[in-house]
Amino acid sequence: MLRSSLRAFSTSARASQQRENHKFLSPNSFLGSWKAPRDPKEAEAKLAMLRRDYAKQVKEVRKEYIREMEAMKIEKERKDEVLREALRVANEERKKLKAQAAQLRAQERDIERQQFRQTLLKERAEKLENWRMKAKMHEKKKEEKKELLRRQSSMWVDERNLEIEIVESITRKQYP
Repeated sequence: MLRSSLRAFSTSARASQQRENHKFLSPNSFLGSWKAPRDPKEAEAKLAMLRRDYAKQVKEVRKEYIREMEAMKIEKERKDEVLREALRVANEERKKLKAQAAQLRAQERDIERQQFRQTLLKERAEKLENWRMKAKMHEKKKEEKKELLRRQSSMWVDERNLEIEIVESITRKQYP
């Protein structure tokens, strides 16, 4: 209820404001100016004259209306052109910013790829170094085994002398 009364108040206020600001036309000279002539021909001539004057006035009003409409059309076209130009500039700016952002992302991707490649190369170098160290250790162990085998083989006894050596070692242990 409160809303409807507020709405009614605002509408009536608006209407009264329009009434206050309204500009009335100046009084028309034609209204109340007709005095009936006694001669019908004179009345007809006067009426024809009034019609001609009215047609001239209508023609002038129409011309003025056309001029106003053309002026409004030109103004609207100018505003539309300004708006289109503003939109075009905004689009170009947006495209430029978008291209810069894409270029920045491309640079970031390139940097990430380079870092990834460097990381891969580093890992590969570490793996290669690890493999080389293992290969060296393997070679070293082989060499140690060979050396141990060579040292042990120098203590080996020929099969012919084996029995004699066994007996001698047993007798050495029993009788020191």
